[in-house]
Amino acid sequence: MNEIQNGLFLLQQTAANPTGQLLSTVVTFGLVFVIFYFMIIRPQNKKQKEMQQMIAGVKKGDKIVTIGGIHGVVAAVKETTVLVKVDDGTRIEFSKSAIASVSPAKAEEKPEPAEEKAEKAEEK
Repeated sequence: MNEIQNGLFLLQQTAANPTGQLLSTVVTFGLVFVIFYFMIIRPQNKKQKEMQQMIAGVKKGDKIVTIGGIHGVVAAVKETTVLVKVDDGTRIEFSKSAIASVSPAKAEEKPEPAEEKAEKAEEK
């Protein structure tokens, strides 16, 4: 019985202490902010930086898709815009921010030397 009275006494002291409630509220909000930071804010910032690097790296010959869904090949790159060739005689100028994805131009592949082909054939 004495233990129950001691427990109730401690419970009454913590309930009467507004500083303890304030501290637990601040800790809870801090924990929620940390979770939001690592789950939402940080990944979004990382994605935005990758997108900016991709747009900054656009060069002539790259295949792009705009946010409107237009596919084409970059014909020229200006400071804030790109000229996109969408058909044989059709070119459209877009703002760089309208680019949704970039596929780099394929570099010419070098033919493998005969020795490397022979080694690969032996391995099989």
